[in-house]
Amino acid sequence: MNFKFLSRTLVVAAVVGSVGSSLNAQTVTDDDLSGLGSRTITTSVPFLMINPSARWGSLGDIGVCTEADAASMHFNVGKLALAPKDMSFDVSYSPWLRALVPDINLAYLGFYKKIGNRTAVGASVRYFSLGDITFTDMAGNTIGNYNPNEFSIDVGASLKLSQYWSGGIAFKFIYSNLTLGQNVNGQATNPGLAGGGDLGFFFQNPDKKLFKKPVTWRFGLAINNIGSKVKYSDAQANGDFIPTNLRLGGGGQIELDKFNSLSWHIEVAKLLVPSNPNYLTQRDTNPNNPTDYVITDAQGNPMIESGMDPNRNAFTAMFTSFGDSPLGFVGEMSEFTLATGVEYWYNKLLRVGAGFFYESPENGNRQYFTLGAGVRYKVFGLDFSYLIPTTQRNPLENTLRFTLSFHFDKFAKAKKGGEGEGGSGKGKTNK
Repeated sequence: MNFKFLSRTLVVAAVVGSVGSSLNAQTVTDDDLSGLGSRTITTSVPFLMINPSARWGSLGDIGVCTEADAASMHFNVGKLALAPKDMSFDVSYSPWLRALVPDINLAYLGFYKKIGNRTAVGASVRYFSLGDITFTDMAGNTIGNYNPNEFSIDVGASLKLSQYWSGGIAFKFIYSNLTLGQNVNGQATNPGLAGGGDLGFFFQNPDKKLFKKPVTWRFGLAINNIGSKVKYSDAQANGDFIPTNLRLGGGGQIELDKFNSLSWHIEVAKLLVPSNPNYLTQRDTNPNNPTDYVITDAQGNPMIESGMDPNRNAFTAMFTSFGDSPLGFVGEMSEFTLATGVEYWYNKLLRVGAGFFYESPENGNRQYFTLGAGVRYKVFGLDFSYLIPTTQRNPLENTLRFTLSFHFDKFAKAKKGGEGEGGSGKGKTNK
């Protein structure tokens, strides 16, 4: 059964429409070939790239080389073994496209626990809701109301490799149900399923000085979302890449005095998926309809003029993604994003942060400033962040992101000979 979206559904039509594009055979015009010739790289399940943490969201969405917390499962699982606390929970909420639609959002739950002096384990659950959508047939009759959604579950472990180095690995399950079994272009659809993993390394040295002040240097490297492609139909010959992403960054935190500290970090990132090639085209000579047509081979596939065929397996694409841009070295460099952030703490109780994120105009043109603040009281923490775009509209503009966190040190052992569960048993006994 054919269907179309009602007006509010247009907000997420690009997401669901990508499923339809995957199910279609290649068409022959530039207008119909969505994404061909565009430098912006797109993938399936882009919700995996959304930063869930309000704290790191206020620092330009950095996180691979910052202090470890429960959100490290998103950025760099390798950080967990060098985390400052014994155990931590994060609960985050991020409104999405709130200026257009009131019920699209991302919810995130992160957790880690240290085991002994060298090991930590972590887990996270991420849920992305695209809101309530009404499907109708071509006559405008309502087929039903649905709630497209996606989620991922991650579990991982981190090991302290030396005094200052740690590494970690995580595994994830990804579920993407965008069409809820509706037929798209006459073909039945299924929820998209994928498996993947993360690999991360972290360096943290708190034993240095700068300008005679204690300073902690940090460095991080992570590859996230290494895994299989996503298919939304058995009819798909090739699945869609998940957003395998390389992060690399470093920085430091200086203790200005007993009550004040200041940190600064910088991070670069790159998607390790195929770049969009340039396709061979020819001009239609019809003066009433001048259109550039993409030349196809005998099987109907577009012919490539420069660049590489994007139909590769996921692991091959990771390595070839550093040299497959049709623009050569300049094109590859434009695919990197840059982010930086500064954070100030007072008495380890109050924090404020600011940052900037830059993406090349040829590859999406996301450029924005971020601001945020937070408070810590005993085991409790609360953070907010706010995004201010400098170029195009951003899904998170004019909205606050929230993270509620709980941080626990090891429970103190009861004094010997004392009363209670932790004592030696020599205390008083209630009868």
